[in-house]
Amino acid sequence: MMPGREHTMNNKRHKHGGDIYSEVCTLDYSANINPLGPPASGVEAVYQSMEQIVNYPDVQCRKLCHAIAEHEYVKEEQVICTNGASELLYAFAAALKPKKALLLKPGFAEYEAALSTVGCEILSYPLSEEKGYALDLAYLEALSEDLDMIILCNPNNPTGVLIQQPLLVRIAEKCEKYGIYFLLDECFHEFLMAPDSYSMRTFLERFPHLFIVDAFTKIYAIPGLRLGYGLSADADLMEKIRDVIQPWNVSIPAQAAGIAALSEDTYVHNTRWLIREERKYLARALHLLEMETFDSQANYLFFKGPKDLEEQCKKRGLLIRDCSNYRGLSKGYFRIAVRTREENDRLIRIFQDIIREKQKESGAIYGWQK
Repeated sequence: MMPGREHTMNNKRHKHGGDIYSEVCTLDYSANINPLGPPASGVEAVYQSMEQIVNYPDVQCRKLCHAIAEHEYVKEEQVICTNGASELLYAFAAALKPKKALLLKPGFAEYEAALSTVGCEILSYPLSEEKGYALDLAYLEALSEDLDMIILCNPNNPTGVLIQQPLLVRIAEKCEKYGIYFLLDECFHEFLMAPDSYSMRTFLERFPHLFIVDAFTKIYAIPGLRLGYGLSADADLMEKIRDVIQPWNVSIPAQAAGIAALSEDTYVHNTRWLIREERKYLARALHLLEMETFDSQANYLFFKGPKDLEEQCKKRGLLIRDCSNYRGLSKGYFRIAVRTREENDRLIRIFQDIIREKQKESGAIYGWQK
């Protein structure tokens, strides 16, 4: 399947999950945050750091970069810290000013938004619903010398479908051959049971055009602190990115929380097991409600349901993610976070209530489709 052209976005405002400020919400399933909440050590580190907020933050985030480098088994100079992963997307675009980029469809809208700030032409590579939104070898044919950049997310957002590491290696090889920068978003990879089997971190030296984006936001449940980082073996690229990001972009509390969180191995282990079991539980429940799910391996589920499901959920104080603003998707596609059993049971009861209402309206004895 060959890529198609897309118009760049004119509006920089985008719909994201977690907007609890615009809606009356008692249960938020629209944002994919660790349901265990922030680790206690991270919260304590933030509290202790309050004594230091009379000072400017370390502009180079030296202690944090050192901790990340040890955690990721990379060199300190291969780490850059930012105000969330999203800042890296915009900084990457500003540093390279690509003229033509290839994005997956569906994919995270902020990639296109960042590229549009530098007037980049966007080509889209459509993922097939019939193939379960999985990326396959055909993608290699879409990589050509006229591309400046590609962006992939593994697991993909919003589908949660994984890209196998051997395919990622072949993609990286072709990017090196053609001089294409390869931005790989791994912000959800820590939720995988075997993240090292899918990550490209060990390939940084082999592929200088590879740039990996990650964040503390999802796995450590600290979106309010804003803390992301990038990994690359290309010293010139890292310098270009540092030149365009603002100084003191990572606060003292965020740096402290990040350093503390990286030691929370048991917390991450417990998170992975919780997510795996609860994702299965939710998928079975959705199946019984005749909502089609896809093979997500992340801390969220992508599924098809009644077109007005989001609005019906809002009436009941539940936020879910309507995915109709993702390119290639329309009304009736949704994403929900995977949370604790108690919360998941509340969500299921709300869904059941909505389906029962639809059955009454349509006179159906079984199912909700009209």
